[in-house]
Amino acid sequence: MADSKLVFFASALLLTMLFIRVNSSRSNETWHEHAVEHPEEVAAMVDMSIRNSTERRRLGYFSCTTGNPIDDCWRCDRKWQLRRKRLADCAIGFGRNALGGRDGRYYVVSDPGDDDPVNPRPGTLRHAVIQDEPLWIVFKRDMVITLKEELIMNSFKTIDGRGVNVHIANGACITIQFVTNIIIHGIHIHDCKPTGNAMVRSSPSHYGWRTMADGDGISIFGSSHIWVDHNSLSNCADGLIDAVIGSTAITISNNYFTHHNEVMLLGHSDTYTRDKVMQVTIAYNHFGEGLIQRMPRCRHGYFHVVNNDYTHWEMYAIGGSASPTINSQGNRYLAPANPFAKEVTKRDYAGQSQWKNWNWRSEGDLFLNGAYFRQSGAGAGSSYARASSLAAKSSSLVGSITSNAGALICRGGRRC
Repeated sequence: MADSKLVFFASALLLTMLFIRVNSSRSNETWHEHAVEHPEEVAAMVDMSIRNSTERRRLGYFSCTTGNPIDDCWRCDRKWQLRRKRLADCAIGFGRNALGGRDGRYYVVSDPGDDDPVNPRPGTLRHAVIQDEPLWIVFKRDMVITLKEELIMNSFKTIDGRGVNVHIANGACITIQFVTNIIIHGIHIHDCKPTGNAMVRSSPSHYGWRTMADGDGISIFGSSHIWVDHNSLSNCADGLIDAVIGSTAITISNNYFTHHNEVMLLGHSDTYTRDKVMQVTIAYNHFGEGLIQRMPRCRHGYFHVVNNDYTHWEMYAIGGSASPTINSQGNRYLAPANPFAKEVTKRDYAGQSQWKNWNWRSEGDLFLNGAYFRQSGAGAGSSYARASSLAAKSSSLVGSITSNAGALICRGGRRC
C-alpha cells in the first residue's frame, strides 16, 4: 500500500506541475486569457488522471466504475449529497477549470415563481443566480420553473439539480453573458421561447433593458470557464446550446439532446474572427431522437468532439464554416435511412478549393448504416493538438459511457 500511495502522490505532483501556458504576446483580438495555448497538455493531464483513477480502482480506492471519467468522479460516492461541491473537481476538457459556486455557500431554491424579473423574491432561482457572491444552488423539491424573462446569471454559480426533478420550461431560459465560472448540472431545459423588450435584473445593483432573446436553451455570450453537464434539452425556439462572441474554455458533457432542429451553434458569424479563441469540448453526450442538424455547427475555433453517441440526424451531424478545427474521436455515428443524409459532416459557404484546407479529422470513430466523415486539412499537426482536450476511449464503449446521458434521477442519497 505504501508503494501505491507513492505512485498516487507522485502522479498528483506531476498534475500540479502541468500548468497550461498562455502566450501573453498575442493581442486581445487573436487570443483570450482563458484560452489554452497548448491544448495537448490538457489532453496529457486528463489522460494521466484517467490512468491514476484506473490504478486507484485496482487498489481498491473505488468500489464502482461506469467507464465515464466524469461520473466515476462523483457517482461512486454513496454520500454524494453530503459532498455536492466535489462535483466541481470532476470536469474534464476545456471547461475543466469551471469552479461554479464551489467556494461559496449553498442556496436552496424553494419557490418556482418568477413574478418580477427586476425584483425577484428570495428563494427563487432568479434571486439566486444574480447574487455577486459564489453560490452552489440546489432545490428544495421537484419543480417546474417558467421564467418570464431570460435568467441572466452572475459569475461563480452552480445550478445543481441532483436529487430532484427540476424543469426550466415553457418560457425564457438561461443566459450566460460576460461572466465566468458557471456549472449547470442535472436540469431539464425545454420549450424555451423568445422573450424580451423588458427590464431584467442581472445583479443586486444593476438591472437594464433587454431586447428580444432568441429562445435558446442555454445562451453563452462572451463568457469563459463554463461546464454544462447531465442536462436534458429539447424543443427550444432557437438553439439548445449556443456559444458566441469570444466565449471559450467550455465543456458540454453527458447531456441528452432530443426533438430539435438546430441543436448547437458555436461561433457568432463567419466575419467575427475573435471567435478564433473559442475552445469547446463536446464529450459523452447522446444526440437522440428528433434531431435534424448542428451537433454542433462550428466557426473559427477549436472543437473536440469525443465519445458521443449520434443515433439520430436528418440532415447532418457536424457542420461548420470559416475554417474551424474539428477533432472527432471515438464517436459512434448511426446514419439515417435517407441515402442522401449519410454524411456526418457539412461545410457551408465554401467551395472544395477552400474547405480542403480546413482541419477536420476523424480518429477511431465508429460508422454505422453507411455513415461517413469527410476529412480535410493537413493531417496530424499543431491545429489538431489545439483541439485535443482529453483522451478518447474506444468507440466500442460509447454505448455504456453515454447510457446515462441527460438529467439523472438520484433519490434519497442513492447512487444515481
